Amino acid sequence: MSGKTILVTGASSGIGRAAAVWCSRLGATLVITGRNAERLDATLSDLHGDGHRCLTCDLAVTEEVERLVAETDSLDGVVLCAGIGFTLPFQFGTTAKIADVMSANFFSPTELLRLLVKKKRLKRGASVVAVSSMGGTHFFTVGNSAYGASKAALESMMRFAARELAPKGIRVNTVLPAMIDTPLIHRGTVSDEEHAADAATYPLKRYGRPEEVAYAIIYLLSDAAAWVTGTSMVIDGGKSLV
Repeated sequence: MSGKTILVTGASSGIGRAAAVWCSRLGATLVITGRNAERLDATLSDLHGDGHRCLTCDLAVTEEVERLVAETDSLDGVVLCAGIGFTLPFQFGTTAKIADVMSANFFSPTELLRLLVKKKRLKRGASVVAVSSMGGTHFFTVGNSAYGASKAALESMMRFAARELAPKGIRVNTVLPAMIDTPLIHRGTVSDEEHAADAATYPLKRYGRPEEVAYAIIYLLSDAAAWVTGTSMVIDGGKSLV
């Protein structure tokens, strides 16, 4: 990762934070963004090396996304990690509620990537990694229809982007984690006991850790994956084997 400049969205916590920290440990220069300035500053303080930048941005606000792109120089890589969780039985998922999830998990990262490409912020040979979810294509847990649909849409869009951006030398891949122990899963909708019982169903008998997803992201960002594009990398502790 030495010499690479990487933009990471959703870098204030969870997988995004882990990706930013580990990229910096391997020599990359980071541009990190998120909505919470205080938590984003905490991530910035944990980055190794110098020259990193912190840009607060709400990806749901067009003007802020445009400002983020305008203030970003040439990039070697992008990690699209910002998103929200959402659990609600299907019959209560109104159009407005589903639209909120789709905006955060699908429209926002897609629009950011579109503008980065249009404004020529991605170098030839750049790598884009979007964080999707096994909940979008493999696991169909009750109450997660809107979340799953948003992640499935994101994965599909990234595959099309991979095909269309290949002539520019830009690679696009996704990672598909199963349950990762981040603040996103501790929202009060599922108890700790229910999480523990669910984790026991995984062949490796636990949920993943943010850094374990970050390692896969780093591989896809690196030159080691120079011939990898349009791929969906499953990171699920063996859950899809069950």
